[in-house]
Amino acid sequence: MTPQPGNSLLAATAEHLRRYAPFDQMEAAHLHRLAARLRLAYYHQGEVLLSPEQGTALKLLIIKQGGVQGEQDVARAQEDAAWLELHEGECFPLGALLARRAVTGTYRARTDTFCYELDARDFFELMHLSVAFHDFCTRRIANLLEQSKHIIQAQYSRSSSEQQSMTSRLSEIMDRAPITCSPQTAIRTVLQTMRDHRIGSMVAVEDGIAVGMFTLHDVLNRVALPQADLTQPIIGVMSQRLTTLPSHALAYEAMLAMAREGIRHLLVSDHGKFVGVLSEKDLFTLQRVSLRQVSQTIHSATTLDDLKHAAHNIRQLGQNMLAQGIAAEHLTQLTSTLNDLLSARIIELECVAAGLQEPDSCQTAFCWLALGSEGRLEQTFHTDQDNGIIFITPRGQTPEAVRGSLLPVAEHINTVSAACGFPLCKGGIMASNPRWCLSLEEWKNVYADWIARGDAPELLNASIFFDFRALSGNVTLAAQLRAWLHDKIKDNRRFLQLMAGNALGNHPPVGVLRDFAVGKNGGDNTLDLKVNGITPFVDAARIFALASGSNETNTVLRLRAAGTAWQIKADEIDAWAHSFHYIQLLRLRLQHEQVKQGKEFSNRVDPDTLNELDRRILKEAFRQARKLQKVLENYFTF
Repeated sequence: MTPQPGNSLLAATAEHLRRYAPFDQMEAAHLHRLAARLRLAYYHQGEVLLSPEQGTALKLLIIKQGGVQGEQDVARAQEDAAWLELHEGECFPLGALLARRAVTGTYRARTDTFCYELDARDFFELMHLSVAFHDFCTRRIANLLEQSKHIIQAQYSRSSSEQQSMTSRLSEIMDRAPITCSPQTAIRTVLQTMRDHRIGSMVAVEDGIAVGMFTLHDVLNRVALPQADLTQPIIGVMSQRLTTLPSHALAYEAMLAMAREGIRHLLVSDHGKFVGVLSEKDLFTLQRVSLRQVSQTIHSATTLDDLKHAAHNIRQLGQNMLAQGIAAEHLTQLTSTLNDLLSARIIELECVAAGLQEPDSCQTAFCWLALGSEGRLEQTFHTDQDNGIIFITPRGQTPEAVRGSLLPVAEHINTVSAACGFPLCKGGIMASNPRWCLSLEEWKNVYADWIARGDAPELLNASIFFDFRALSGNVTLAAQLRAWLHDKIKDNRRFLQLMAGNALGNHPPVGVLRDFAVGKNGGDNTLDLKVNGITPFVDAARIFALASGSNETNTVLRLRAAGTAWQIKADEIDAWAHSFHYIQLLRLRLQHEQVKQGKEFSNRVDPDTLNELDRRILKEAFRQARKLQKVLENYFTF
């Protein structure tokens, strides 16, 4: 039978839409239902499609051909006013429709443009019918990221299909019921039980609650060497400092806890009730590089070769987890945590070599500060060193004398760290620089000078110093400095405005004449994912944290704290967080490819080399950065 013209047109419309998200995920019946309710509209170049003056949004628009740009202020010149671009297959204004409000900006046809239009009533009906459409509209960037994640896993992972994911829940990993004892069971009985069942640990449980753990390590240190009485209760030789996670926690969280605490077993408990034990061996099949390899190498390292091997294992573990599709947030946290452990071990060894270990000088006399991405727990596979020292000036000594004794040690630490793959900071922001090896009072004077002077270029260069975090040593010194800084800044409107002005000068590269603003003034056609992508989020989050007195240094945690303090909608915070993590993921993927190809590390990417989905997500991420900057501008500038 020859298809009817109307049916042929509907089929062609549905087929055209199926090239784009979310229509590619919708059931055929729902997609054809949508196609039947669309009408085609034409807008000439420069014509306004939507504006705040039109009142509540009454239709969804899907670009069939042409392009649309969004403007926040139509009084400005057209190119300066553009804050987003929309292209074929993209739909808008989702936020206004869902909130049943007017749009907040003006949408103008960049060229002669054809759009499919869907009445709001039909839009909400489709939202009710189609799960895929509903999910996309309410979680647009998260939905796109999920699609990208599947592509990444297909590209990178060859053997992960045979392995469990690092995002598996602990309840899915534990495959055996725990063997337990009471706290009063004799040591001999516990040892016999462990031998009979061939297990490496035993948990003492009382009224369903774990009260102690006994491992083979304890057999040596607490039973054999002290020649303990084997008839005494096991609780006397058990470790009672227990690390616990709930059964719904993810494998990567268990890995993170084991690495941070330097342990091989952790307990799984729900609502205080003991569920089971997770060992490092349980995580072994989830990775090609064992956590034991990484953790043991770090903790037992005594030579430079040991430290370099540990650093290599950290990067290899990260690359394996990237191949499994683990989220950028989790991957950077794990990488940063393991790098922390490695840095702490380097500091410890160098303190011992310098004779500073007695009486616990490294732990009481000074604090090693992590700055920049390390301070924010956002390190990638390749991150320069940014660090400093806060020290105590003993009575009768001068800061210059203390500094003189610490600088050679700091220089050794920086040099060893560089040998382990953490390049020296080209700007000299390192503890071996006398400018950044200071007493607590000297640090306060430095910050006070930055705040009082209000020198914009100087503040721009100093911004990463506001991301400091104690990495090793006397952590109370960093806490004291942070508390003092909060008091100094919280009511200083002028300082926050200057910081905001610097942040707003870095425009995310969304172009007006093409997808991305690249190649200006004869330059290359690449984007700097760090400067143009990550930094706008980092800068805005930092200012919100300083204004609210938040102790958080991590960018997303700062944004979430800002959402609470300023009552910013959760879906906006989520969109910013997803966007930030996506750009981080692109950086990790880029660096992974550079390692494979033997290239120098770089944060620059040619957007033309990205697939269509990644280009779309990156463009949306840059839009979200501009939206965040707009919020920052509203709060901190006049």
